[in-house]
Amino acid sequence: MKLKPKPLKPGDTIGIIAPSGPTTGEKLDKGVQILISMGFRVVFGESVFHKRGYLAGEDHIRLKDIHQMFRDKNVQGIVCMRGGDGAGRLLDRIDYDTIAKNPKVFVGYSDITALHIAFLQEAKLITFHGPMVTSDMIEESFDGYSKEAFIKAVSWEKPLGELKNPDREEMKTMVEGRAYGEIVGGNLTLISSTMGTAFELDTRGKLLFMEDIHEGVYRIDRMLNQLLLAGKLQEASGIIIGEFIDYEPENPEDSLALEEVIHDLIVPLNKPTVMGWKCGHGKHKLTIPLGVKGELNATDRQIRIVESATQ
Repeated sequence: MKLKPKPLKPGDTIGIIAPSGPTTGEKLDKGVQILISMGFRVVFGESVFHKRGYLAGEDHIRLKDIHQMFRDKNVQGIVCMRGGDGAGRLLDRIDYDTIAKNPKVFVGYSDITALHIAFLQEAKLITFHGPMVTSDMIEESFDGYSKEAFIKAVSWEKPLGELKNPDREEMKTMVEGRAYGEIVGGNLTLISSTMGTAFELDTRGKLLFMEDIHEGVYRIDRMLNQLLLAGKLQEASGIIIGEFIDYEPENPEDSLALEEVIHDLIVPLNKPTVMGWKCGHGKHKLTIPLGVKGELNATDRQIRIVESATQ
């Protein structure tokens, strides 16, 4: 039985936490102003103000913030400050009963993929792969496509229907056909990091979504091959390739193209597959619910959410 959070509405309080990396005060201030301009109140977890190398403070501080924000009855939603690294350290220490007893909107992406996977599989909570406070909400582009997608995803009680790319930015069909299933996944590096652990991503009968940034083609090849060897690509009903950013090799003549890797490792599986969904680290980004049922029409390059993400 999946748990769905209540939709957010103007006047609700959003808790900001930093399960992964730190940020600067200037970026935080800008992101907070965007949330306030959308009509939300804001409270901060302690981790937001800490820095320990590439982490937003000690593990116990970041872990405490997760538990406190879910327990706090005055907080209706949680948006992560940024990604980076460190969320995976917390997975075996999270109290998933606390998450399950206090379902609420939870938003983030990149390193936060580790939490999305664990919250869905351990607490059955629907979460949202979407923009973060200091990674995205400080950019002017968030006022348009990305902002509208965010508000719609976290506030609607109905299925979101078709989630379209911005105008003139069509997806590419890699394998034709239709597929159905819950949408799961997120950042490829983080999905790969769960293999062989208690939090290994379950893709059976599901629509597998993947995106990444700053990973060379040969590393993307290696991670996709790992998922192939683990049976994760074969078990999925369909595959959605989001944006891969800054992967181009310095010497193209010494590398495969990303599409060649997709053709080598994914196309032979004959699973309906599209490439180029605007969800990930790019300038424009959709907010997508993870764990709800979707429909992939790879032939016509359409992705529809057919189940409500909130209740």
